Amino acid sequence: MASAISANRLELLQIADAVARDKSIDKSVVLTAMEEAMQRAAKAHYGAENDIKVDIDPKTGETHVSRYLHVVEAVENDKTEISLEDARRRNPDAQIGDIIAETLPPVDFNRINAQNAKQVIVQKVRDAERERQYDEYKDRIGEIVHGVVKRSEFGSVVVDLGKAEGVVRRDEMIPRESFRAGDRIRAYIYDVRRETRGPQIFLSRSHPQFMVRLFAQEVPEIYDGVIEIRAVARDPGSRAKIAVISKDSSIDPVGACVGMRGVRVQAVVQELQGERIDIIPWSGEAATFIVNALAPAEVSKVVLDEDTHRVEVVVPDEQLSLGIGRRGQNVRLASQLTGWQIDILTEAEESERRQKEFAARTQLFMESLDVDETVAQLLASEGFASIEDVAYVDVGDLAQIEAFDEETAQELQSRAVEFIEARNKEMDDKRKALGVEDAVLEVEGVTPQMAVALGEGGIKTLEDLAGSATDDLLGYYEVNKEKERVRIPGALEGFNLSSDDANAVIMKARVKIGWIEEPVAEEEPADEGEEPTEA
Repeated sequence: MASAISANRLELLQIADAVARDKSIDKSVVLTAMEEAMQRAAKAHYGAENDIKVDIDPKTGETHVSRYLHVVEAVENDKTEISLEDARRRNPDAQIGDIIAETLPPVDFNRINAQNAKQVIVQKVRDAERERQYDEYKDRIGEIVHGVVKRSEFGSVVVDLGKAEGVVRRDEMIPRESFRAGDRIRAYIYDVRRETRGPQIFLSRSHPQFMVRLFAQEVPEIYDGVIEIRAVARDPGSRAKIAVISKDSSIDPVGACVGMRGVRVQAVVQELQGERIDIIPWSGEAATFIVNALAPAEVSKVVLDEDTHRVEVVVPDEQLSLGIGRRGQNVRLASQLTGWQIDILTEAEESERRQKEFAARTQLFMESLDVDETVAQLLASEGFASIEDVAYVDVGDLAQIEAFDEETAQELQSRAVEFIEARNKEMDDKRKALGVEDAVLEVEGVTPQMAVALGEGGIKTLEDLAGSATDDLLGYYEVNKEKERVRIPGALEGFNLSSDDANAVIMKARVKIGWIEEPVAEEEPADEGEEPTEA
């Protein structure tokens, strides 16, 4: 009988060792799972209300089943409690609050107990394995891993990474790419999360950084840090753009990435299923960088708008389709690469727009200054865009215009001032009729025209203006009941104000009303060697 028991003990430890090695987890985790399984079986046999613990000796495999009883003065539950008198019969030194361990005979496992024990052990081992996977891969985000396709599930691919499993979801695959079970695969680890169920290691082949890592493997200069990839934009499976810069002036970053006869870039292209890659030099100058990003299209002119972060690019008429690309691909990737919103115009479209703007300015000057078309055209061609430009410019600058003299310049300026004053009076009367307070007009940055617009938008007091948000002035988008994105206009939407301008007006109003204190301007440090003056 003793030999049989020894054999069972040995077999128990052997099973624990085998499972621990197979799942790459600690042996103690397996033994703990076995103890919990046996504990459940014992509670099912002796009663669930009993406080039963099972201990397995990790060296001998010997199993101990014990019931714990708390020593109390008055016993309310004889399954978990024992009186002091009964406790001292077993242990003369027992005190109130002690715990008495009572050894129970081992439980024979029937079919149901064995099945329950198996479920407990399997679950505990699986949880330990998932925790090990998470701990091993949580610091490996950003790496490329090799694996073997295990199976496909609803378009996603489960990858065997050796001692772990990862998943490449359908949206992280390269379009028109397919893998079968047993195929080798390379992917980028973009996320590792602790999940109770399902995958924990998330892989991608469409992530922009996957291409960056591939180039780092193929180009030694990138791996060494001599060449840096500053920006990436991908349309997975179709086309990509990368911007590179060299820290060593003697090394051409584009040539290094292309390689001899294109061998380096071709290796990356093959891994990405034939994805076309444009390698362009990065530049700190936004205009130069945008021109490079739009390659292979040729650019005639670039106009930047720093406030809105938009750029207008003018290309020759025959270069328009090349600049836009198929389905807007080229301009979309260039916009992602540079971070600028790019609008492409042909030279003919730009010329037509300039003519319209010129005609509008000419008409404005003719009506406002009461001058003929020739004089108005001269003003428009010299860059004057508004009546304010004419009114507040230096007289000498006006007199320098061809066919103008000082007398003509003074007359134009006086007419411009009269027009502005008349318009302001008209607007002031309209403002008063709308009920807009004078205090609103006193806020720095608010013109009479803006005051009228604020009044029409329901902002009539200084408190209304101070309590406004930026969106109230500039407008915003919201989704209506029909799930449509609708534009809600702002009170000052037509004045071409930036967010900073609108915020400045609101803050000035809050300072004026006394809600906040005006920020104190920092004093410029005195020049070195300059002694402070005594008061």
